[in-house]
Amino acid sequence: MTIAAGTDDHRQRAKIWLAACLGVLAVQMLVQHLMGRLWICECGYVKLWEGAVNSSGNSQHIADWYTPSHIIHGFLFFGLGQLLLRSKPLRARLLLATVIETAWEIVENTPMVINRYRSATISLDYFGDSILNSTMDTLAMAMGFLIAARLPVAATITIAIGLELFTSWMIRDNLTLNVLMLLWPLNAVKAWQAGV
Repeated sequence: MTIAAGTDDHRQRAKIWLAACLGVLAVQMLVQHLMGRLWICECGYVKLWEGAVNSSGNSQHIADWYTPSHIIHGFLFFGLGQLLLRSKPLRARLLLATVIETAWEIVENTPMVINRYRSATISLDYFGDSILNSTMDTLAMAMGFLIAARLPVAATITIAIGLELFTSWMIRDNLTLNVLMLLWPLNAVKAWQAGV
């Protein structure tokens, strides 16, 4: 096989893996549509950034204060792929990460999880993500995954800690607190998040 033929074969396989990732993303969008999720914010417009956490626009637009959490998902899923699929190409590990993130985005928008967020956290006005926001969350995860693939582990960990500290400081919430409050709510944390 010539070098050009090998390169063409490599590109073809890369396109197939990319198509598989996009197919998983399309399934996520379709399932959420069938679940009755809105495509965009009920307000009728799309914003690049929604900075108000306790607003009806949170989790409805392209990016918000929870976007860093999804970037960190990508870091974590890259690490998981390194553990489970080290011998597989990066694109296979990205597909695994996309499947996991898609599964979470679907589960996160079920009435059971939405009600759990509303009862266990300060997110009283949370009614789930728009399909746009959920799709962008999955793309943020993919971005985090690809960043982790390029950076040394120490740099990835430093960025993750920085993002967690920054969002904790800005909105009194982050990925760690979100998981904690979803699985094991603590009244002290809920009071702190509410500013009490």
